[in-house]
Amino acid sequence: MGNLIEERRSIRRFLNKKIDKADLDAILRAARWAPSWGNRQCAEIIVITSSSSKEQLSRLLSAKNPATKGVENAPVVLAVCGNPLKSGYYKGKQVTRYSQWFLYDLGIVSQNICLRAWELGIGSVIVGSFEHGEVEKYLNIPNEYQVVSLIPLGYPDHQPPVPKRRELNEFVHYEKFM
Repeated sequence: MGNLIEERRSIRRFLNKKIDKADLDAILRAARWAPSWGNRQCAEIIVITSSSSKEQLSRLLSAKNPATKGVENAPVVLAVCGNPLKSGYYKGKQVTRYSQWFLYDLGIVSQNICLRAWELGIGSVIVGSFEHGEVEKYLNIPNEYQVVSLIPLGYPDHQPPVPKRRELNEFVHYEKFM
């Protein structure tokens, strides 16, 4: 993987260039192999390529969301969805402290998607600020599922600067939180 993790950037502007099916399939396979709670594999992914659907989805992002044009202009947008009762539950009973454990699982899926995309020279950004209910209605998502994020994918038309990161000694604790 090399410096893949350190080099990946959130990309919101894309070249007008289609993503090869083989590359898209590789990205989706990376999502498939994401670890999940109890191997429940709660993720469902919708692949959106039509211009009209991407335009409609971009209208459902929060006002002034910097990813709006990215969603509209990306060659592909992935809607990452999941069933909240499938992860963190055993025999219908919540067994984790957090009732929304599926968010953790879908975060791992999203990270796998973004890292594999970057490895293939494809940019992405994880978008979470939008009208979730309206997106769910538009994408015909069944009631037992929730859309968590939209991930536009495309070849970057820019290279964002490296964002500032805290040093390890600012957030890593040994033995106890100090």
